[in-house]
Amino acid sequence: MTRWLLALVAALALLIWHQQTRIDAAQSGKELAVKRAEQAEQTAAQHQANADTLAATLATERTAQAQLQTRTTELRTLLAARQRDIEELKRENEDLRRWADQPLPAAARRLRERPALTGADAYRDWLSRRDAVRAASDGAGQ
Repeated sequence: MTRWLLALVAALALLIWHQQTRIDAAQSGKELAVKRAEQAEQTAAQHQANADTLAATLATERTAQAQLQTRTTELRTLLAARQRDIEELKRENEDLRRWADQPLPAAARRLRERPALTGADAYRDWLSRRDAVRAASDGAGQ
């Protein structure tokens, strides 16, 4: 009977040890799950902050775009009005009409002709070329 009792105590001890191992494993799993949940909450908070920042930026950009559109419309209206004024003046004034119908002098045409420039260095190089704009007194092209 002692052996039987000893076997029962050993089995009970083994069962308790096995249960304790399972409890420890469950506790470790719970701690890992809690850490992962905290990390997920931090990540979600960061994503929400990023989304809020992007929403604010988008609102600012939309406002700026609307202002630019309004300004563009205003400038187009002003340009059309000025063009109408010029045409009206040309119709009213014969001297102005003759002056406006003359071709530009060669020096003025060269001022309007410009290659595609990218950057300040390219602009400076273009300006410093020898034949960029000749003096009006040299008679070139006239």
